[in-house]
Amino acid sequence: MARRNQTKRTQVLVVDDHPLVRRGLRETINADAGFMVCGEAEDREGALAAIAAKPPDLVIVDLELKGSNGLELIKEIRARHPETLILVLSVHDEAVFAERTVRAGASGYLSKQEAAEKVIDALRRILGGQIYWTDKVASQVASRLTCPKRIASNCPLDRLSERELEVFELIGNGVSTARIAKTLHIDPSTVETHRARIKEKMNLKDASELLQAAIRWNLTRVTGVAAAMERAI
Repeated sequence: MARRNQTKRTQVLVVDDHPLVRRGLRETINADAGFMVCGEAEDREGALAAIAAKPPDLVIVDLELKGSNGLELIKEIRARHPETLILVLSVHDEAVFAERTVRAGASGYLSKQEAAEKVIDALRRILGGQIYWTDKVASQVASRLTCPKRIASNCPLDRLSERELEVFELIGNGVSTARIAKTLHIDPSTVETHRARIKEKMNLKDASELLQAAIRWNLTRVTGVAAAMERAI
């Protein structure tokens, strides 16, 4: 008896530290005939173990994970499994992070504020060999390429390096200089150097303005996470 010809579904690993978001993604992806969630993880260790145990075709990664940094995970996946495609799904400002994630090794960036259907569209585009990001980000990148001497972004955060962004986020969470140094495995003096550079790049007068700006940014991200979780329920 001849075997029935079945189309292989693309295997997707979901890496996000919010169970409700993972559930929403799983339901959205499994509802499409072309894709299937083959595993889930909430942190770096779980993601790398899942990829090693059952290599997926594509990984969806959040930039904020339990005890780990999404950008660093992207770099690790790219180094260990260069054939694996990566889509970033995050509440972070795409104007600040979309290009950074692609430079780190991702093939696209999608905001959690977007409709669930956009996830499938993004996966298809990436599988087709394209970079997935919004028209706004594409225009921003094109502007930088055609006018490299011009600062193309109006967002002060876009001037910060990846390490400075990490420090800025931790400051907004009320983490002390000593604790930031321990978390990022750097010297306290280096943290102070990053703080000074952040204030300079963001035109902040003192430590108080730095703390207020960092707290406001973190609150914006928390609101975005809450909205994404509400849509997942």
